[in-house]
Amino acid sequence: MEIHGIQGSQPVNAPQGVQASNATSAADQAQAPDQLEISQEAEMASQAAELVDHVQQLPDIRADRVDEIRAAIEAGTYETEERLDIAVDRLLDEIG
Repeated sequence: MEIHGIQGSQPVNAPQGVQASNATSAADQAQAPDQLEISQEAEMASQAAELVDHVQQLPDIRADRVDEIRAAIEAGTYETEERLDIAVDRLLDEIG
């Protein structure tokens, strides 16, 4: 193939001397498999991105409700018979 400058078109000849070969050489058969190495920095960046995605999916925290429940636990009024029954029912529904 010859290309000279950018003036006009030049002929492009077909490839010469190309022959298909069905025989494989020993070197082709002994070729090592492809490998991929990921740097430690890339692995950490991937983990950080997954963590950010996870955090963004968390629901908003209602600080007032957390404070209310924390106070009820400390006062001993949070764990009632009714709440324990609800928790057991939910647990049974989940495993059953």
